[in-house]
This record gives sequence, structure tokens and C-alpha cells, in this order.
Amino acid sequence: MTDKDFYSHDEKQLARFAKALSHPVRIYICELLSKQTCCYSGDLAEEVPIARSTLSQHLKELKNAGLIQGEIAAPKIKYCLNKDNWAVAREMFTNLFNN
Repeated sequence: MTDKDFYSHDEKQLARFAKALSHPVRIYICELLSKQTCCYSGDLAEEVPIARSTLSQHLKELKNAGLIQGEIAAPKIKYCLNKDNWAVAREMFTNLFNN
């Protein structure tokens, strides 16, 4: 049995969520997005005191984990929380500590 086969799909998914949330900037981005329906990348750049390229990398991590979604509205990208995946993440984290 390999490492790949040992862990369940849910364990791997929970690890992806946890990794995406493992940086304070990403937590801050999620908090900002939770307070509005959507936000453009330029507006996020004004709110978060980091370089745009660094912000882009953080957004990419959150998007790859499925916690946010981005929609291209040229020349900007509109980001919002992926509420379905947040519900999944919430349930998975709750179950992790309640079993």
C-alpha cells in the first residue's frame, strides 16, 4: 500500500483546505471575501499590504483548494467565496474534532 492509497479522499481534501488556510494573508483574504458578494483583484490589492504578485500566489492557492472562485471580467478578475466548498470544509473540520 502506498501513501496515496492509505489516506481517504476526505482526508486528502481536508488537508488541501488546511494547507490553503495555513497563511495569515489567506485567512485575511477569506475574511474580506466573506463580508461581500465578490471583490475584484485590484480592490484586493489595495486592501492587502503585499505585492500584487504575492497576492496572486495566495489567491491561486485558495482557488486551487476550491475555497474561492475567480471569474475573468477583463481586464480584472472577480473573486468570491465558493460557498459550497466552504460548507464542505466546515463540516469536515467539525467532524475531525468531534469524532
